[in-house]
Amino acid sequence: MPVPLDAELQVAYDAYMAEEPELAPMSLAMLPQIRAEVDAEVAALGDLSRGGRFTVSQPSVPGPDGDPQIPLLVCTPADAPASRPVLYYMHGGGFFCNDHRTGLDQVLETAEQFGATLISIGYRLAPEHPYPAQINDAYTGLLWTAEHADELGIDPDRIIVTGPSAGGGLSAALALTVRDKGGPRLLGQLLMCPMLDDRNNSASAMQMDGIEFWNRSYNGFGWSSLLGGVPGGADVPQYAAPARATDLTGLPPAFLDVGSAECLRDEILAYASRIWQAGGKTELHVWPGGIHAFDREAPEARISKAAVAARHNWLERLLATD
Repeated sequence: MPVPLDAELQVAYDAYMAEEPELAPMSLAMLPQIRAEVDAEVAALGDLSRGGRFTVSQPSVPGPDGDPQIPLLVCTPADAPASRPVLYYMHGGGFFCNDHRTGLDQVLETAEQFGATLISIGYRLAPEHPYPAQINDAYTGLLWTAEHADELGIDPDRIIVTGPSAGGGLSAALALTVRDKGGPRLLGQLLMCPMLDDRNNSASAMQMDGIEFWNRSYNGFGWSSLLGGVPGGADVPQYAAPARATDLTGLPPAFLDVGSAECLRDEILAYASRIWQAGGKTELHVWPGGIHAFDREAPEARISKAAVAARHNWLERLLATD
């Protein structure tokens, strides 16, 4: 039996379903239309500085081992102090869509509130570029960020990796990569409804299938695109699907949140629990009746505002103790 939705989210859900009465399974044939909608959003962006609230630059970073240049978007709040913290951001979109310049309203507000520089990375998309393209791009961009700290006016010891959905999973994978391969010390990892487990077979994935917007079909398509084949195999690396990691020691403090009515719920609960079991620090929020990325789909809902406030509270405490 599915989990009931939060009352305000139910209204938004019903409005969506009135226009899309049937959730079609995700397929490769749908990808051009989805990406065309993203392209239209990018074309309509206009002033990235948000009316002068931010200084903006768009450098490109040499890709690893001769790969194409990696685009970055660097946004710094006006009059922010020197030696700022960094929100190193990876966008969502199931690994197969979206853009590093879109969907930034909420994270820009966070950057402005904390006087942090936002660095959003344009990692390569699957299925054209399967694993390890995404983590290679993210890691390369992170190393560049730390190496150019003086130029950027940032503190390389106060970098927080963050992102929603696929970007949250990539952030968790990046934390594992830095632990194992070296790189700048990460202050924390802010993981919003992260995609962590390619197996896509948890109790919540089954429970909310066909109901949630981000259901098993979309989730499975994302993982098969990333992995270049059928997900769930025995040899999936932890830097692709962090839930596959056998050792979660030595990671930076983490914040994870998820809705109780979304398919990713149980894999996120399991990941947080395993960090605790490994002696690590993590804060976990399960929002009752929340669906995937509910705070972005219905930002004015009370539950959405509470979720954003909880993240800001964690960030405030994290930055204060550093």
